[in-house]
Amino acid sequence: MNQQQQQQAILQQQAIQQQQLMQQQMVQQQQQQQALQQQQFLQQPQQQQHNPSPPPSMESRHDDDAQLAEFLSSLMDYTPTIPDNLVEYYLGKSGFQCPDLRLTRLVAVATQKFISEVASDALQHCKARQSAVVRDNKRDRQQKDKRLVLTMEDLSKAMREYGVNMKHPEYFADSPSAGSVPASREK
Repeated sequence: MNQQQQQQAILQQQAIQQQQLMQQQMVQQQQQQQALQQQQFLQQPQQQQHNPSPPPSMESRHDDDAQLAEFLSSLMDYTPTIPDNLVEYYLGKSGFQCPDLRLTRLVAVATQKFISEVASDALQHCKARQSAVVRDNKRDRQQKDKRLVLTMEDLSKAMREYGVNMKHPEYFADSPSAGSVPASREK
C-alpha cells in the first residue's frame, strides 16, 4: 500500500471516529434536554399533565430514529459502486474490523461521495483551465474540439482543497535525459 492510500485510510478512520464522537455528543445533549424537559413537566400543575401529546423534541427524536433505521435498512438493499470486499480490505488494512455489512456499505457510500466531490471539483478546474485556453486561442481561430481533458494538474488542485497534496512522479519523457543514447558497452 503506498503512502497516499495509507493517508486515505487514516483519514477515513479519523472521519469515522469524528462521526462517533459527534454522535456521542448529540446523545448527551439529547439526554440533557430530555432531563430538563422532564423536570419542567414535573413542575407543571396537575391539570396540565393530562396533555396526551409528547414534547416536540421527543417527536423529532423519534422521527430521526425512524429515518436512521430506515436508512440503515436501505443499505442492505443497496449495492454500492465501490465493492464491499474492497472496502473491507482497506478497512482491515487500517485496523478496523466490523462484521456489520451496513457499516461497510456506509463507508462505501461516504467514499463514493468523496470521490464524486473530488471529480466534480477537478472538472471545474478543467473547465476553468480550458476556458482560459479558449480565450487565448479565440483570436487565432475557433476551437474545434470541445472535449474536456482531465489532467493530473486539475486533480492535484481538487485534492489540495481537501488537504491531500499529490506529487506525481516525473515521467520518463519529461526528464532531462530523455532521448539521450545510453553509453555503448564494449566487449
